[in-house]
Amino acid sequence: MAAAIFMVVFFIGSALADSNPAPNLETVLAGIEKRYSGKDFTADFFQTSLLAAIDITETANGTASFSHPGKMRWEYQEPERQEIITNGTTLWIYRIEENQVVQGDAVSFFKSGGGGAFLSDITLIRAGYEITLDRVERDFVFLVLVPKTKNPEISTIGIRVLRTTFDIDRVETTNIYGDTTILEFKDIDFHTIDRSLFEFAVPQGTDLLFMDPTAG
Repeated sequence: MAAAIFMVVFFIGSALADSNPAPNLETVLAGIEKRYSGKDFTADFFQTSLLAAIDITETANGTASFSHPGKMRWEYQEPERQEIITNGTTLWIYRIEENQVVQGDAVSFFKSGGGGAFLSDITLIRAGYEITLDRVERDFVFLVLVPKTKNPEISTIGIRVLRTTFDIDRVETTNIYGDTTILEFKDIDFHTIDRSLFEFAVPQGTDLLFMDPTAG
């Protein structure tokens, strides 16, 4: 009897496993593109920055909004309030507590696709990176992206993808100096966002600085 029960459980387990086969790289990429291409979404984010040279870990959190192509709004709540906004052409960094805005060219600043920028234009993944399927787990798939063009700011990007929805809930970026930035996304919500959210008017009385065009 015990042996019969074991065999039944074994075959049920095998059937369940076969119903959710491990995806290959192309399946994952196609799933990500279908999920994100041309879409708007918001999420809460938690950021951890590991600075290797001085052995310091910094954390931050807030909310982020994305719209294709190239539109983003990062609203940091902790450790200090700050907003990073781009309409795909112009970038504004609003340091609220310092009463300061830094303005620059978004295309130059985000040209590497780092900092989660590819989430606002998912085509950057295939266009800009060599991609490998690092490993497959029960709930997640892990991809590793290596820039096709060498860039000191990015040596690799690791992406964790949910197998059921193809949501990207973790992005880990490492540079050539060994520094690592980890972005974890919670409460990802796909919905239409008013484009005005990605525009910015410098508040009266706020110091306005212009970014070095060679930065990024």
